Amino acid sequence: MSIEVYRDDWGVPHLRAADPIALVFAQGRVTAVDRAWQLEVERHRAQGTSAAFLGAGETGWDTFVRQARLTDTARRCFDTLDPETARWVRAYVDGVNAGLPEGAARAAQFARVGLAPGRWEPWTPLAVWLSTHILFAGFPTKLWREEVARRLGEEWTELFATDGPGTSGSNGWVVSGARTASGAAIVAGDPHRFIEAPGVYQQVRLACPEYDVLGLAVPGVPGLAHFGHTGRVAWAITNAMADYQDLYRERLRRTADGGVEALGPDGWRRASAHRETVEVTGGEPVEIEVIETERGPVIIGADGGAAPTATGTDGGSAGTGTGADAQATGTDRGSAGTGTGTDADAAGPGGDSSWEAISLRYPPRVTGELGFGVLPELLAARTVADVDRAVDGWAEPVNVVQAADVDGGLLHRVAGYVPVRDRANSLRVVPAWEAAHAWTDKAVTTPRADVDGHAVMANARGIAAPLGVEFSPPHRAARIDALLAASTAWTPEGMTAVHTDTDNPSAARLLDAVLTGGEAGLSPGALAVRARLLAWDRRMEADSADAGLYAAVRGAVVRRVAGHPAFAALRGPAAHPAIFQPWLALGPRVAFALETLLVSGPVPAADIGGIVREALEEVAAGDEPPAWGVTHRLAPWEALPEEDDARWPGLGGDHDCVLSTSSVPGFTDRSARASAARYVWDLADRERSLWVVPFGASGVTGDPHHRDQLPLWLRGELAPVTTDWNRLTKEHPHHDDH
Repeated sequence: MSIEVYRDDWGVPHLRAADPIALVFAQGRVTAVDRAWQLEVERHRAQGTSAAFLGAGETGWDTFVRQARLTDTARRCFDTLDPETARWVRAYVDGVNAGLPEGAARAAQFARVGLAPGRWEPWTPLAVWLSTHILFAGFPTKLWREEVARRLGEEWTELFATDGPGTSGSNGWVVSGARTASGAAIVAGDPHRFIEAPGVYQQVRLACPEYDVLGLAVPGVPGLAHFGHTGRVAWAITNAMADYQDLYRERLRRTADGGVEALGPDGWRRASAHRETVEVTGGEPVEIEVIETERGPVIIGADGGAAPTATGTDGGSAGTGTGADAQATGTDRGSAGTGTGTDADAAGPGGDSSWEAISLRYPPRVTGELGFGVLPELLAARTVADVDRAVDGWAEPVNVVQAADVDGGLLHRVAGYVPVRDRANSLRVVPAWEAAHAWTDKAVTTPRADVDGHAVMANARGIAAPLGVEFSPPHRAARIDALLAASTAWTPEGMTAVHTDTDNPSAARLLDAVLTGGEAGLSPGALAVRARLLAWDRRMEADSADAGLYAAVRGAVVRRVAGHPAFAALRGPAAHPAIFQPWLALGPRVAFALETLLVSGPVPAADIGGIVREALEEVAAGDEPPAWGVTHRLAPWEALPEEDDARWPGLGGDHDCVLSTSSVPGFTDRSARASAARYVWDLADRERSLWVVPFGASGVTGDPHHRDQLPLWLRGELAPVTTDWNRLTKEHPHHDDH
């Protein structure tokens, strides 16, 4: 087939082909040429084979992926696709396979680890999607609530109202034509995820006679699932923070033939069980047991409480909501497959020798649907109604969707599959043998709302409130709402001021505690620190010395609150696999819930006052804290780090700023989570749209476009979207048989 590949000044691929099948083949091929190493890392991570070339640090992740049965789920979901969508996905995979040899030859990492590029299967993009999003709904938070209830008391289970290291920071907004200078709508925002290098979003344009769409793709997945602009309609998403995955406490026992039975509402039933081997480069292979009950795959305690013989201690990568922040917490990152903290030989009902484990029930495993049929429909959308109709079929993850079209249509809704089941399922690990916790065959009807001038989505309560338990604080949503309300003549260029806003509303409670604590008894140095904090403008600018001072005081407060005797029961490590430790470590939990803990909880108010005074004295007695950006530096995850991480720049912003750059206060200022892309979709003129990614269009080290967008991203600037083919550079013609 004939494929035309053009590049803009930033190396972004603009692809043109004769039909959608040829075009998606081209998308797969150019992605493999530009990002072969990234694609192969994602493929191996999705099938649980990454430790075989990345080392023992990935054993925990590989174990989880295999025990959660992600690859088998991807196969099931591919088999349920309609024939046209299946053909479309196959064409993308064919393109990836066609481009991998050339791409791998450009990527030095393959030689460094002795890896040869493999072969993608038709279901591999679905496995990559599952791997990328399996932890998005934060089901490990239920493990944390169990730990709090067991160790601290039932009354405190809602005390730490945050999803910890997995908390989202994505922003999105749509502004109607009545509030823009052009009279046409603007859709803008920025997804905040764990930052990976190469980036998790790929700028691309896909054009054929049927459509011409540009946007941000997920490398390894066809189409433009999250962010796109067809010229006539544009769409964007954020994480809805919905709860749609359940954990079941399973009672398991061995049968005489070596099999496994699980206790369910109807008694003991046969579970599927087999063993797999995780290969580990430089270490001994790890044999694991993979068990699946009628609820779902067993992800904790499958080996009857006995840990596999593994040398790995790292539970996974930043891109999955685990590694980077977990490394920052300093928690014990022992091997996966450890027990649940229960008596592995406890006598079950009827006196049977059995053990407890925990299984995971997640919608694609149950329904065989991921929603991939939506992807080609979105590319062909011409109106908001088309987008609305398409995302009716979306499944995983559950997102808030916004869209606008050239005719004035606006959309603000939730899309995805949330099962109807008992409310207790959303809160805690529930007993598998109680019928009340079974899923019904129904899904929740996802909510929607009208757009009055503008609408904001920022992971907070609001439109998605009925679907979740814990949400991000309202700070970002409220701040974006206030900024947008301040003008009725918004332009694409003006939106960068919203993207980069560093006002930190969550600082208010700590500053209140500093104020109400008074001056009595403070040393002159602490009084000076106090005075500076109370005069601070609350902006987390990278060059702000006062923001650095605030961060130092906040960190000292967090460490002291976490060390308070009231939390002594929570300080020991939880007996769960290392991959879940980021959700189970006390320090980060205190850091992210500090606003709440300063005014409520088991630490007495008088002690809080003392803690704040001690923190002021600690900071006053030490060296002058540097400006915020000196310590608040980018910390992206790399499967194979290229060089010393000192090259990564300092950042402005903070977790609850619109410029959301998350660290773990009290433990590290390094930011593993930040804006994975920024976009402004202009419905008046697509060529006035803007976009940027943290690094560049190429995943190849040394390529001119490997990191050329990083300076823009740091300054809060965006690159122009170019749609005129005459202003693009055409690569040499390429022909592939397909």
